[in-house]
Amino acid sequence: MVRIAKKTDYKKIEELKKMIDDEKYLARAIDMIAQNLTKSLLKEES
Repeated sequence: MVRIAKKTDYKKIEELKKMIDDEKYLARAIDMIAQNLTKSLLKEES
């Protein structure tokens, strides 16, 4: 299967760069990932 790359969205890339530099955003993102992983692990134990 051949995949065709989407056009680069430079505006979106700039937005993401700003978000990564935002400590509050980064903390929330890490917390959400940790919560999702925990929920996933708890489901596997059940």
